[in-house]
Amino acid sequence: MSRNFELLYQSGKMQELLQSQPQAEVLPSATTVDTSASTPSIEMGAEARNEIGRLVQSLFRVPDMKGPRRIVFAGNEPGCGCSWMCAHVAEVLASQVEASVCVVDCNLRSPSLHQEFGVENHHGLSELLQQSDPVHQYTHQLSRRNLWLLSCGSGTGDQQPSLGSHRMRTRMAELGAAFDYLVIDAPPLKGSNDAIVLGALSDGVVLVLKANSSRREVARRAVNDLQAANVTSLGAVLNQRQFPIPTAIYNRL
Repeated sequence: MSRNFELLYQSGKMQELLQSQPQAEVLPSATTVDTSASTPSIEMGAEARNEIGRLVQSLFRVPDMKGPRRIVFAGNEPGCGCSWMCAHVAEVLASQVEASVCVVDCNLRSPSLHQEFGVENHHGLSELLQQSDPVHQYTHQLSRRNLWLLSCGSGTGDQQPSLGSHRMRTRMAELGAAFDYLVIDAPPLKGSNDAIVLGALSDGVVLVLKANSSRREVARRAVNDLQAANVTSLGAVLNQRQFPIPTAIYNRL
């Protein structure tokens, strides 16, 4: 058995599928990827990279480059693998385009995106919101020349800057002007409205669900909250999907 994710639904079909499809059902257009390594890593096998590439093409409409440019990934609860998803999507996107890609850690309460790339978290979004230097001074260039990370930064804890502030809107606009693509790691929707705030500053939100854990009622509520705030729901990913049959056989079904 392997750990996988599926791209379950997109655009206007999201609400319909939440109402009519069992969570564990494999949809005909599902995207799956082998993520069997116990520790998430940007180093991916060819099959995993190809499948994540399909997800990237579906969301960003590469190579036409006519799709969304700022996408928020948000789990409906902690532990959904949202940071893992953001890191791998950003890395594969950067490998498919010449344009610049910045992956942004907006999870001020529990930052982990820097760990996915193996860099320190001492200078990032928290400082960006408190100071006035150009945004590039707070980003870390990663292994690819067109891939950058804006980590959460050291200003975590009780004195967290507000993601709903005018300052945040201004700085997000500057990031959007400085980079061609933004891949944003948001806090879970459960217990915070930060993902909704970030969604309003972006082109839409992808909801990350955990197989055999996320309840359909909770996911439906999250989608309703996004729609009530006029935030575009781009799709949902079912993460850590368990397949009881070998992948080679599943791919033939």
